[in-house]
Amino acid sequence: MRADVGVYWQLAKAGFRRQSHYRLAMVAGLITNVVFGFVRAAVLMAAVHANGNFGGYDRGTIGAYTWLSQGLLGALAFWTPPDLVERIRTGDVAIDFLRPIDMQFAHLAEYLGRAVCTLLPRGVPSLLIGAFTFGLAFPTTPGTYVLGGISLVLAMALSFLSMFVVCLAGFWLIETRGLRGLHQICGTFLAGLFVPVHLFPQWLRDIAYATPFPAMLQWPIDVLSGRTAGFAAVEIVAVQCLWVLLLVGAGQLMLRAGRRKLEVQGG
Repeated sequence: MRADVGVYWQLAKAGFRRQSHYRLAMVAGLITNVVFGFVRAAVLMAAVHANGNFGGYDRGTIGAYTWLSQGLLGALAFWTPPDLVERIRTGDVAIDFLRPIDMQFAHLAEYLGRAVCTLLPRGVPSLLIGAFTFGLAFPTTPGTYVLGGISLVLAMALSFLSMFVVCLAGFWLIETRGLRGLHQICGTFLAGLFVPVHLFPQWLRDIAYATPFPAMLQWPIDVLSGRTAGFAAVEIVAVQCLWVLLLVGAGQLMLRAGRRKLEVQGG
């Protein structure tokens, strides 16, 4: 077991190093985040100014939501399908099944390494720019940041695990681009990327809460910004853990079914 953990740790470091080579891409991503951050912040700040209590947000908390959501974009897997997509299409995934490590956890470890690397040049500068230009409200207690960090790691894991499950449909479908596009559109909306989930009408909020998507963006932002604190924040982390277990279980079941289908096909 200890040896397996060491392998996954090495895969995470490899993912970090791999992502660190794309310096120009990360700079371009930062510029894009900042430009859209200014646009979104201006619109949402105007809404707060015009409505006063805008879904429980004031100027500082809506600024924190805007710039945290922009800064976390690069670390989420809505736009980054794993290499497994192509390997399933070509049949090379048969080789992956022969390796003595779990395929799902191996891809997850590599992805988390890349996601953490993306946070440094894109997430942190976005927050600093937002703080200097709009002013952001953040909690002052260190425990909130510890819980927010845990929530953030779980959010990154959830975003990958959900995309991983979608990609595994390639064992039965010829092409998964349409399914992945639907996952991206529905996921980013229900996660609270365009507007906070708290501003949804009640019926749409109920639909969002029945999915894992708010746990990938809205909830970690709520914890990190201090909008949700105390026992309510612990509840959020607990629900995120539950979604992780459910998606890991779904991925494992689909991997086993896909392996049997691959063997039946003789691939």
